[in-house]
Amino acid sequence: MFIPLHDTNSLKHIKVQYVTIGLIAINVVMWLLTGPLFATESFSDATIMGLGYIPAIAFDYAQLAPGLILIPDEATYLSYSFLHGDFWHLASNMLFLWVFGDNVEDALGHFRFLIFYLLCAAAGAFAHGLVDTTSEAPLIGASGAISGVVAAYFLLHPKVRVWVLVFFRIPLPLPAFIPLALWIGQQFLMLAIEPDGAVSWAAHVGGILAGLVLVVILRRRGVPLFDRTIVTPRSVRHVEAAADITAAPASGESVRSSPWGRPS
Repeated sequence: MFIPLHDTNSLKHIKVQYVTIGLIAINVVMWLLTGPLFATESFSDATIMGLGYIPAIAFDYAQLAPGLILIPDEATYLSYSFLHGDFWHLASNMLFLWVFGDNVEDALGHFRFLIFYLLCAAAGAFAHGLVDTTSEAPLIGASGAISGVVAAYFLLHPKVRVWVLVFFRIPLPLPAFIPLALWIGQQFLMLAIEPDGAVSWAAHVGGILAGLVLVVILRRRGVPLFDRTIVTPRSVRHVEAAADITAAPASGESVRSSPWGRPS
C-alpha cells in the first residue's frame, strides 16, 4: 500500500539510535550468512528449520530432527525474527525499522526499546502459532517486531509528517496517522481474509497488539501519547515566574509569591 521514506521527527532524549542501528546490522549480517549470496541451499534450509519458529514444535505436536536442532525450542520465538527469505523481504522490514524505530527508541530508551522489540517479535510468533498449532512450516522475518514498532509510533506520533511512497510511485507528505492507520487496518483485514496464506498476517497482528500495550508501559516518564504536550507543575512555575518578573509591581507595592509562583 505504501513505503515509508522519511519522517520529520527529531530525537529528543537520545543522540543516536544505537539499538535500531544494531538490530538492522544483525538482520543484514544474518541474511548475508544464511542467504543465497554466501550460503548453500542446504545450509539455508537447515538454518531456517533450526532457527525458524515452527508452531508444531513450539506446541509439542512434533519434534525437530536431532541434526537440525540448533537452539532450544523456546528461543525460536526470537531467533526467527532475524532470518529473512530474500533481499526484498529484508529490505522492506529494515526500511520500516529505520524510519520508525529511532523515535520509538527515543521514547522508550535504549534498553527498554530492545526489550520492546523482542517481546513484539515473540508476540508475533505466538499469534502465528495460534492460527495453526500443528503447522510444520517455519516462520521467519522481523515483521512481527516491526509491526509492534509501527503500532508504537502510531500511538506516540500520529501528527508527525511522514513522507511515503503511495502505490510505489507517488511521494506524499502525510500525517503519520493516515498511512499507519491504513496499514494497521490492512493487517487485521488480511488476517480475516487469508489467515493461513503465505504471509503470516497473524504475526503482524500479534506484533501490533503487543506494541500498542507495551509502548504505554515502557515509555519514559513524561513521554506523552498522541503528540500531546504535557504541562507539569514545574513548567507552570517557570511560566508564572517569568510573568511575575515581566509585570513589575507599581511603586510602593510589594508582591509575595506562593510556592507555585502566584501572588498570595
